[in-house]
Amino acid sequence: MDLRNTVRGRVLLPGEDGFDEAARPWAVGVHQPVAAVVEAENAADVAALVRYAGEAGLTVTAQPSGHGASGDVQGVILLRTGRLDGVEVDARARIARVGAGARWGQVLAETGKHGLTGPAGSSPAVTVAGFVAGGGISWFGRSYGWAADSVRAFEIVDAGGEQARVTAESDAELFWALRGGGGDYALITSIELALYPVPSLYGGRIVWPAARTAEVFDAFRKITADAPRELSVWLNRVAPPPPAPPMVTLDVTYLGDLAEAKALLAPLAELGGSLSDSRGLMDIADLGAIAAEPVEPSPMLARTELLTGLDEATLETLSGSELAPLLNLQVRHLGGALAEADPAGGAGGALAEPYLLYLLGLRLPHLVDAVRAKQSALVEALGQTVSGRKPYTFLAPAENAAQAFPADALTRLREIKRHRDPYGIFRANFPVLD
Repeated sequence: MDLRNTVRGRVLLPGEDGFDEAARPWAVGVHQPVAAVVEAENAADVAALVRYAGEAGLTVTAQPSGHGASGDVQGVILLRTGRLDGVEVDARARIARVGAGARWGQVLAETGKHGLTGPAGSSPAVTVAGFVAGGGISWFGRSYGWAADSVRAFEIVDAGGEQARVTAESDAELFWALRGGGGDYALITSIELALYPVPSLYGGRIVWPAARTAEVFDAFRKITADAPRELSVWLNRVAPPPPAPPMVTLDVTYLGDLAEAKALLAPLAELGGSLSDSRGLMDIADLGAIAAEPVEPSPMLARTELLTGLDEATLETLSGSELAPLLNLQVRHLGGALAEADPAGGAGGALAEPYLLYLLGLRLPHLVDAVRAKQSALVEALGQTVSGRKPYTFLAPAENAAQAFPADALTRLREIKRHRDPYGIFRANFPVLD
C-alpha cells in the first residue's frame, strides 16, 4: 500500500522539496531523521495513517508544532496535525473544542471574546494538544493546576486505527494517561477544555538594569512567599547579544483588579528605578506578549529544573553568577493548585516544588558545549535545592520520561502503554518505555 494513496494530506519523503522544512522541529538544530512526514487533512487521515503504520510495522510520532522534539525518531513517520486547527467556544458551558493543531494564541483570541480563558502557557505558538499531553504549566496553574486537569474529553485515534471519544467516564485509564502522560498511548485529534471566567486580568513586564538583580530577587522572594494563587510572578535574568545591555525582569499576571494587584506587588514600587513597566489591565488574547517568546523556530538549547526553595545560598547562586553564555535564567513561581493536584486526576500528580528554573542558551555549533557546561555548573552549584524531577513538557534531548513522573505513576503509564499499544505504533517525544 502506498502512503500517498492512504491519506488525503500532503506526504513528503527524504530528498523531496520541502521535506527538510516539514521535518524541522521548533528547536532548530535538533535533527529528526524520520522516514516520512504526513500533514493530516483531518481526523480520518490520522486514522488511515495509523492503520497503514500497523500493517507496515512502522511507528508514528505526532508533533503539531514541533515543540518538545527530542530527535529520537529514527525511521518513524512524523505526523503533523497543523491543519486540524478548529476552535469552537461554548461560552454558556465554558468549554472550548480545540483541534490538535490549534495554538494557544488562536484559542485565547476566541475565548477572550466571551471573557473566558483556558490554562495557557507563556507562548501563543504552542499547541493546546501538545501542551496538555505533557501536563502543561500555565500562567494560571497556581489557580487551576496543570493545564491537563482542565481537559474534559479527548477525541483520539487508538492503535487499531479506530476513532474514539475518551472521558473519565468512558475510559478512565486512558483518560488519566492522556492528561499529562505524553503521547505514547493514542493520537489526539481534538480536545474539550474547561474555560474560566476572567472578569479582570492584570499583567505585564517590569525591566531593571542588571545591577539591580539582587534587589529584584529579594523582592521576588518576598512577593512569592505568601502570594495568593491568583498571582503568578516569573523572574528573568536576561543577557541579550551585544550591544544590548543585560537586564533583570519580572513578568506578572493577576486574575483580579488593578488595586488588588498593586497592593500585592507593593515591594516592586519600593524598588523604583525601572527601565520600563508595561503592567496594566490587559485582554486575555494578549497574554503571550508578556514573556514575548519567539514564535518562529529558533536554535534554542534549554535545561529545566525544579527547586525546593529560595534560601540565601540559592539566591546568591542565581543572582550572583555570571550568566554568559546563557541568554536567560528564568525562575517561575509554582505552588498553589499545582501542589495540590489529585494523583488520580492526571499523570503529573502533585508538583510539590514551589519554583521552576529554566536555563536558556543558543544551540549553535560554536556555543553548544559552553552553554551546556554553564547549565551544568549552575545546577551543580544549587546542590540539593534541585529536586531532580522535571516537568514533561520541559524535557530536553537526552533526558527521559522517568525524570518527569513519580515512580508509581511511571509504572502505571508503562502498563497502559503495553496494553493499549502492544506493537509500538506510537512514539512520544519522550517514550515511557525507553
